[in-house]
Amino acid sequence: MHTIIECRAEGNYTLWLRFDDGLEGRVYLGDLVTTKSYWVLSDEDIFSRVAIDPVSNTVTWQGGINLDPERLYRDLASKAQAALH
Repeated sequence: MHTIIECRAEGNYTLWLRFDDGLEGRVYLGDLVTTKSYWVLSDEDIFSRVAIDPVSNTVTWQGGINLDPERLYRDLASKAQAALH
């Protein structure tokens, strides 16, 4: 399991993440915030209040919205791999 050690919200519904193995980068969540389950995050003020849950290691927002760190890791790793080719 990969552990998120840093996370911050950036403009345009983008998260910058760093994992414990040094992988870091940006993940765009603009498509996600338009879905019914995550629409509350379309408010940029709410989106900017992202945190890391120290128990579950998920990216989280108030109200119980969580994102799986493994999914975020795979997204970043695939971008890093594509950049090498």
